Amino acid sequence: MATNSGNAWAVAGFAAALEVALVVAAFGLVSLFADAEPIADPAAGRLVGPITIGAAVLALLLLLGVALDRGVRPWSLAGLALVVTWAAGVLAATVAYAAATGTLLAALIFALSFMTVGFGLIIPVSAALVALLAAVTARAQRGGVERPRWPWERDDEE
Repeated sequence: MATNSGNAWAVAGFAAALEVALVVAAFGLVSLFADAEPIADPAAGRLVGPITIGAAVLALLLLLGVALDRGVRPWSLAGLALVVTWAAGVLAATVAYAAATGTLLAALIFALSFMTVGFGLIIPVSAALVALLAAVTARAQRGGVERPRWPWERDDEE
């Protein structure tokens, strides 16, 4: 029950773009209302956040591209996206923080705390939501649902 491979990767690409938009918006809103910096540690530098988000979104893109092509169930895909993006975020944050500070243990502690109780938790939670929406979209397309048409694209007989 696999779908067209190009179509699955197109849905995955749009889902990854949605993930980036949701994460940036959520970081901004939470930062604004909580009056807190997403990465409060000045030793981390400016690139730890973007590298962490980029790695998690890349992991989500690859996961969705493969899973949507194989027809994975929506709730299973959401849970898998949560775990994969969390793990990718921890790995990327550890590497980026270690590159900025030079200490591996402090980098691992920072990454685990950031992705578990900090702003980083927004990344896997929104990835699970995006994966769920992408899976539902792919399943609907496999079922024959067509995209909505603009008024000028419709036939006059409709």
